Amino acid sequence: MDMNKLISLVAAGLVLAIPAVMQAQPAVRQPLKIRQVTGDNIQVQAAAAGPAQCFATPTAENKAAAQATSARRAASGLRSLRPDPKLAAAAARHACDMATRGRMAHSGSHTKGPTQRVKGEGYKPSITAENIAAGPFSLEQVLGAWNDSNGHLHNIMLPQATDFGIGRAVAADGRTVFWAALYAAPRGR
Repeated sequence: MDMNKLISLVAAGLVLAIPAVMQAQPAVRQPLKIRQVTGDNIQVQAAAAGPAQCFATPTAENKAAAQATSARRAASGLRSLRPDPKLAAAAARHACDMATRGRMAHSGSHTKGPTQRVKGEGYKPSITAENIAAGPFSLEQVLGAWNDSNGHLHNIMLPQATDFGIGRAVAADGRTVFWAALYAAPRGR
């Protein structure tokens, strides 16, 4: 696949909700051009499958992403999100799975969706939502793209959400970054 022609793709959706897909040209200095598409089970082959570079989310990165996301929520009168290490671990694991498969999807190799993944990390959710992305995105770019997309923004603006985690991994091509962000609230709070 010619990486210069690769269309960067982003998808979002609640479990059992309609996810959204955005497409953006990989130009770093130009605003991302977004086109939203809907579907029940979007799976996009965004890179070749192969060994991925997987990372544990640094605490500082999870905190910075939670603060940026919370700033967007505050503009609508919603509470801030707390960076949660269990959600960050689940997001990082899913980003790694997507990067290894080269496939952007809410379902994982061994999981059906984000709720199953966060439970696997010991988080007991009352609600879980996920945004995912694949492309040449930095943290700031992916957060900005999600904020500019109605489907992704719906997840960001869930009034019940209290906790946040983000993860990333780089596909075997060394250029395609896979992102996963989780928005959740624990049971009983």
